[in-house]
Amino acid sequence: MSGPLVYVDVSEVREGSLDRLRGAIEELAEFIEANVPEVLAYNVFLSQDGTEMTVVHVHAGPDSLDRHLIAGGPAFRPFADLLTLKSITVYGEPSERAIGLLHEKAEMLGSGDVTVLRPRAGFSRLEPIAKLD
Repeated sequence: MSGPLVYVDVSEVREGSLDRLRGAIEELAEFIEANVPEVLAYNVFLSQDGTEMTVVHVHAGPDSLDRHLIAGGPAFRPFADLLTLKSITVYGEPSERAIGLLHEKAEMLGSGDVTVLRPRAGFSRLEPIAKLD
């Protein structure tokens, strides 16, 4: 069953890096918006005290997550100095390629914790976006 995917990652913000992180996440969000048009939503949240960051993005299907990880891969590297990734959770049916890229991202940013929760029931009214070649 292929359908929408929701990606959530949670990171600990390294002490003293919050100001640099704020600028970096704004740049990354602009990059993703400009270079991966299939992403339906991309949002970054900081905890009230600035010690934790959560990233949530929504994809109409597995191809969108693949393209996001491929295009964003080089842009994720600078974050290794700013945060420590605690977990990645994907709700839906990602491709095997995406799962491998997620494990690489998790290891690069501090954690090997990647969880995929596959759907068991429900529905989606999101329509897949036509493939862009």
